[in-house]
Amino acid sequence: MSIILVIVALLAFYVAWNLGANDVANAMGTSVGSKAITLRQALIIAGLLEFTGAVLFGHEVTQTLATKVANPELFAATPQILVTGMMTVLISCGMWLQIATSLGLPVSSSHAVVGAIAGFSWVALGVGAIDWSSIGLITIGWILTPVISGAIAALFYSQIKHWILEQPNPVAQLREWIPWLSTILLGVFGVIVLPSLTQPLTKFLIEKLGVNIPPHDIPLVTGTLAAVGLTLINWRQLDKRQELIISSSSPSSPSSPSSPSFPNPIETLFARFQVLSACFVAFAHGSNDVGNAIAPLAAIVYINQTGQVPSDGITVPLWILILGGAGIVGGLAVWGEKVIATIGENIIALQPSSGFCAELATATTILLASRLGLPVSTSHALVGGVVGVGLVQSLSSVKFTTLQGIATAWLVTVPISAVLSAAIFSIARILLF
Repeated sequence: MSIILVIVALLAFYVAWNLGANDVANAMGTSVGSKAITLRQALIIAGLLEFTGAVLFGHEVTQTLATKVANPELFAATPQILVTGMMTVLISCGMWLQIATSLGLPVSSSHAVVGAIAGFSWVALGVGAIDWSSIGLITIGWILTPVISGAIAALFYSQIKHWILEQPNPVAQLREWIPWLSTILLGVFGVIVLPSLTQPLTKFLIEKLGVNIPPHDIPLVTGTLAAVGLTLINWRQLDKRQELIISSSSPSSPSSPSSPSFPNPIETLFARFQVLSACFVAFAHGSNDVGNAIAPLAAIVYINQTGQVPSDGITVPLWILILGGAGIVGGLAVWGEKVIATIGENIIALQPSSGFCAELATATTILLASRLGLPVSTSHALVGGVVGVGLVQSLSSVKFTTLQGIATAWLVTVPISAVLSAAIFSIARILLF
């Protein structure tokens, strides 16, 4: 491996590290803020699932970013210009994500990547090289994502608050709602995760065993069985929790030292749902956003091996996916605490029931936007979901000072990344060409 590839690999690891510290922290922030899991547990859960999602399913997004964002035809005659540009993308994105993370501000790595590509393309080939329609879609996504997520979270939480939390017998109400909550949770997240997980099994059944099975049947059956299983498990846990409360309240019974963390059985059970939802968010995030860090590296490796600019789908080497996954996990573990605190503690005070609604709204929003082809941000959706819950609780519960800082960071991500990339590229072009 040449010295240039070593440098680029280190830069990609640097971006993945900052991406883990910022974007991945978003996914776990609500669970930590609601006390459903501890910070240490969040780091372990997110680390395992982000790494698994990145390695197993990160190649598709990486291919798209490596070959579709910058028009390859414009760089066909000068591949080294594209190599230099992709290096500046890595440097500028890494710098901005690190700055935002040090301030505890959740930003979008996707927007930073697109802004950086636009910046170096403008300097290299002129304003006509920028895909302004993509910039327009990003702007639409930036505006709509938190609004839609907030509305969905407010709807979910208002229904749970009315039909469960504020009822005379909330435990009995929750018992009736458990099957519906299990179905909704696995339905929303299953659309994101189950098709990818069951695709190898479907392919094996069709190609190796000759079983003619529609591709959607296995995810459907798997999701149904999982929903039934989750319902039965949570029914049992709710019954055990009630027995514990009755036993501990008896005058002749000593208090149990192993009582659950939440004295309220409602929040105890919602904490279980929230942990599961956080796992799905982490897995889906790892499979999608790892491309923001390693796509430039994949493009440079391709150019180095073939001497040509990638114009179509490329094969992403496994070591690149592992590099991106390892960087994400490292950044989350070392630097993720500040952004986790911002999302989970510094906007509103969260309980597992409200945190679960925010995460469910986030997943629903991302799914809807994907169907419409709109670029969205996990951080935008999560912040919108948390604010939506806060507005249902009370307007005074929302810390608008924190929101002002977050909104400012969102607004300046694309232009700052573009300016950084343009400046770094201009210096590199003078020195190298």
